[in-house]
Amino acid sequence: MARKESVTKETILNAAFELLQEEGVTQVTARKLAAKANCSTQPIFRIYSNMDELIEELFVKACEFFEAFYEQSDRHTVTPFVQLGNVYIKFAAEHKKLFEFIFLSPERYGRSMYDLVNGNAGYVSREIQSAASQGCQNASELFMKMWIFIHGAACMSLTGDYDLSETETVQMLKDSYHAFK
Repeated sequence: MARKESVTKETILNAAFELLQEEGVTQVTARKLAAKANCSTQPIFRIYSNMDELIEELFVKACEFFEAFYEQSDRHTVTPFVQLGNVYIKFAAEHKKLFEFIFLSPERYGRSMYDLVNGNAGYVSREIQSAASQGCQNASELFMKMWIFIHGAACMSLTGDYDLSETETVQMLKDSYHAFK
């Protein structure tokens, strides 16, 4: 009778995700992952042909985590791009290592920044449509202006240079939307 595999792909991926959240992607090494998963490195390389394959799958899991974070966030306003901006800035503040991995990494596995933020649910597309339906003449251009502002604020939160409350953030995003419009 064959021995039952005790370390599963799910176990390894979940351990890698925990390690990513705690220490960042550069620290997701075979040895650290094996220690985190309470196994040797052998099951890791039985399941994944190399660490790059695991990291790519970890990237997908991190993107799914961002989308779940977005979906669980309260909507504060109907002003276009405010919800998207608020959630993005909040995600950067609360999940620094994941934010860096998803949005600041040069390796995005064939996805653009737009694809990552838009997600499978079309968050950006919906905001652009909302702005257009509210009379914005060039909603895509407005998104670009808002995005530069939003991404800058999110990056500031990584370095501790962003200290606005959520209420202040929402108001700042509303003000920016109306100023850019």
